[in-house]
Amino acid sequence: MSSNLVIPKFPTVKNSLHTELRTRVQKYFDQKGISATGNMSLFSKAIILVAAFIAVYVHLVFFTPARYIACAECLLLGGLIAAIGFNVMHDGSHGSFSKDKWKNKLAAGSLSMLGASHFLWNMKHNMIHHSFTNVDGVDDDIEIGVLMRFAPTQKRYWAHRFQHFYFCFLYMLLYVFWIFFTDYKKYFQKRIGDVPLKKMSAKDHIEFWVTKLYHAAVFIVIPIIYVGWAAWLVGFLIATTFSGFVLSIVFQLAHTVEHTQFPVADIESNKLPDEFAAHQIKTTANFATKNKLVSWLVGGLNFQIEHHLFPKISHVHYPAISEIVKAVCNEYQLQYIEYPTMRGAVVAHVRFLRQMGKYD
Repeated sequence: MSSNLVIPKFPTVKNSLHTELRTRVQKYFDQKGISATGNMSLFSKAIILVAAFIAVYVHLVFFTPARYIACAECLLLGGLIAAIGFNVMHDGSHGSFSKDKWKNKLAAGSLSMLGASHFLWNMKHNMIHHSFTNVDGVDDDIEIGVLMRFAPTQKRYWAHRFQHFYFCFLYMLLYVFWIFFTDYKKYFQKRIGDVPLKKMSAKDHIEFWVTKLYHAAVFIVIPIIYVGWAAWLVGFLIATTFSGFVLSIVFQLAHTVEHTQFPVADIESNKLPDEFAAHQIKTTANFATKNKLVSWLVGGLNFQIEHHLFPKISHVHYPAISEIVKAVCNEYQLQYIEYPTMRGAVVAHVRFLRQMGKYD
């Protein structure tokens, strides 16, 4: 861990862009007379996804379907793991799932159901990533180690010239590494990247270990008992590699594509070049925002610009407020990075990886 790490700061400006955006978006909610948190469409989706997850798990483990059906259900289970993370846990962890705190805690707790530590996720994602998006040395989401190069300021190795080919394999391993390695690494090293963890309470420690024991029992021990070692291993790999790839690609399309920036703080002042809102807009991209199926499945994370500007607003409102954000960006002469299709965003991500692997 770097003992000399100094967290950069955002410059303070008068008549900030963030204030203007918040004013206009709040006016929208006031005029509509609606809450900025989730609504019945979100609650019903959450029930559908969680119920489907339980049903598929029970059928796979306790009813032992034929192999071809089991493989298809394992893929579905992996997709449901990602979908619950996108739609339920994500809004809950940001406090935007519901206006009721207990519902937000319940939704956020779905991460524990999937085997990951909510305490560590909250600090890594909500506190670090959302504050210092694409800032090398701080944002842990772009710190993959020597295997991949996600920022121009990171050291380029010979193997990186091929990263636009092998990234798929690494992305598939995300969920397994998250559950079985990176959570433990952060827990025992007491840091996320170079950023020290905030002090964990006794409750936080208990929740961490209960979550890990639960996951081992539900996803490893019980399935092995009922379907056998070999069948469990095949099914586990199918589900986790599919969920890992889906989780990875959706988050990477938001920040590591062509046109997104990787700001560097001024050496003397330690201040980033842009105020908070401009920083988020320049480091983030949207994709496939007109595709309702994609929006439903990924929990509005294809409206990533709106999410980074307003994480406390539920994703069900992003299509509406995106028009406000676009208008403000136009007035402030800021590029609103958006790819019309998911395919176009994937191509932009592959091109970005190729550029990072080929050029310093």
